[in-house]
Amino acid sequence: MPTHAELAGRLLRDAAKFFRTIGEQNATLKPQMDENATVFDQVATLVEQDPTGAIKNDDGSPPAAA
Repeated sequence: MPTHAELAGRLLRDAAKFFRTIGEQNATLKPQMDENATVFDQVATLVEQDPTGAIKNDDGSPPAAA
């Protein structure tokens, strides 16, 4: 039985594949679909490697409170 993080990672990677497939079928959408796929793959890696991690700013500082 997979963990929640493993399942989330798998779903995110499947979504990335979906975006790439759409991009392959429509040249006009390809740049945006490739960008979407990259983001989904990056988030999948974050979830898989550090499921309780927190998002940080580019400089490593925590984000401002909402």
